[in-house]
Amino acid sequence: MQTAYRVEDDYEKKPKVVGRHIYGNIKGCKNISLLSDEKGLINLLNKAGQEGNMTILDVKAWKIGEGVSAVAIVLESHITIHTWPEYRFATVDVYSCGSHTDPKKAFDYIVNELNPEDVEFGITDRSLE
Repeated sequence: MQTAYRVEDDYEKKPKVVGRHIYGNIKGCKNISLLSDEKGLINLLNKAGQEGNMTILDVKAWKIGEGVSAVAIVLESHITIHTWPEYRFATVDVYSCGSHTDPKKAFDYIVNELNPEDVEFGITDRSLE
């Protein structure tokens, strides 16, 4: 017979570290010109960070072949995009450690701007309880 026990309600727990990660493959992008536009992608990541209520610290982009790799360093973590315009394809990664942020909104903003035919995505909780 158990004499003492403690029941913890998950809904009352708050994680020590909040970590929300959404990533995806963006296929059949109709906004092909954006996929090869360094300045356009820098602007896109800035706006996505704002949509997700993230604090943008810096955004950089590099032309690689026909495509671009761009990264936004945000106070809460990062947003990245890697593009292959010749395949109308991009990969996107949004990770945030801020409970006040919404990485899904940032991800959705990027997806809507690329106007794809298909999106495969995953969401991972990277929090520390």
